[in-house]
Amino acid sequence: MTSTTDLAVVVLAAGQGTRMRSRTPKILHTVGGRPLVGHVLDTAAALDPARIVVVVRHERERVAETVAELAPGVVIVDQDEVPGTGRAVEAALGALEDFKGDVLVLSGDVPLLQAHTLTDLVAAHRAGGTAVTLLTAHVDDPQGYGRIIRDDTDGVRRIVEQKDATADEAAVREINVGVYVFQVSPLRDHLARVGTANAQGEKYLTDVVALLRDAQLGVAASVTPDAGAALGVNDRIQLSEAGRTLNERTVRHWQREGVTVVDPATTWIDVTAVLAPDVTILPNTHVRGATVVAAGATIGPDTSLVDCEVGEDATITRTDATLAVVAAGATVGPFAYLRPNARVGVGGKVGTFVEVKNSSIGEGSKVPHLSYIGDTEIGRGVNLGAGAITANYDDIAKHRTVIGDEVHSGSHNVFVAPVTIGDGAKTGAGAVIRKDVPAGALALSVAPQRNIEGWVEKNRPGTAAADAAARARDEQEARDGS
Repeated sequence: MTSTTDLAVVVLAAGQGTRMRSRTPKILHTVGGRPLVGHVLDTAAALDPARIVVVVRHERERVAETVAELAPGVVIVDQDEVPGTGRAVEAALGALEDFKGDVLVLSGDVPLLQAHTLTDLVAAHRAGGTAVTLLTAHVDDPQGYGRIIRDDTDGVRRIVEQKDATADEAAVREINVGVYVFQVSPLRDHLARVGTANAQGEKYLTDVVALLRDAQLGVAASVTPDAGAALGVNDRIQLSEAGRTLNERTVRHWQREGVTVVDPATTWIDVTAVLAPDVTILPNTHVRGATVVAAGATIGPDTSLVDCEVGEDATITRTDATLAVVAAGATVGPFAYLRPNARVGVGGKVGTFVEVKNSSIGEGSKVPHLSYIGDTEIGRGVNLGAGAITANYDDIAKHRTVIGDEVHSGSHNVFVAPVTIGDGAKTGAGAVIRKDVPAGALALSVAPQRNIEGWVEKNRPGTAAADAAARARDEQEARDGS
């Protein structure tokens, strides 16, 4: 393609997608971390066209809002009550009144098409000088797709939709994938002549092909070598197949960029994630959303990261994390849970069965075992004993705990927020900290131990514990008597 100023892209996003059986419009279902239409918009933008027009109708506000978020510069137009792809393109042409170049038509439910395929299609169209060039594919099962009917010279005669096809036409395995390049002037002129006299009562864009052929304006077809990438998503089965294909493509991309993926079959990486060279991804790991992983980090096994930031040489094992930051050299897991705004500092540690929420853990600090840390700021060099809890909620509001540098806490401590622990302070095992602890102080909350002799035998007679206690008492009395 020598120029993009004479190319406009029209994305058809008006359909309901009834076969998805979903409250969510079909094109808003996601694969690889983006809605189906998001992938199409990304591919369209990669062509750097003069304009991108998106046609909407079903769930108009919801679809238009998503499209505007994904691609702020596109033009959104509405299709009226007349159904069909032809009517959708006719609506788009209303936003291209002064446009004189070629119009590339894409479907919003075809997420796997790559920019180079479309670049080649546009180049072939321009080299051939035809009024329209369409993308086709040979498939084993053409069910549900329009068939390419060719003439005796192997030229395209027309496209027939599934419901309008004869038995012989339905047996054809070359399909229309719904991607076209039109010269805008003949498209505009002949689309106005298309009616709705067909089995579905729709204004078909495919009917323009026959009209252009009859007018001897030139019709060509380019067969894609990658049929799978050109197929649309119409139901949940095809959605999962597209997701698997896209994930395989994404994993291979990162492997070529220097990422070790031990088991590609159980690794899922969204297209929005970014991985540096020398990252290692272990089996059963999902790297989702806008996650960024720096060089040398090891993720997994059995780990899910959503919109996280992971520093160099960090290790995250058997962990579920969302909107969390793990700094360089830090370790997390196994069996850790990082909730939004959890931040683990350089060389920090979040250990086994630890949950962290809206908290920062300072450089070199450790929360090794069986702890809940919520709404807390932890300084440098801190070590919290097993079973630490920052009690942040009083039934009305959340409160913060601040733990200074070089604090060491005993096991099974509860810090009742709001509370501040000064630098270098220590707390005893089992302490319930309700008041601020000065720097360098030892905080204890110890009550004298009270033993009530004979309580089990008196209150639990006949139990195994009472029998064991009685035997022990008898043995002790015998020893004392001797």
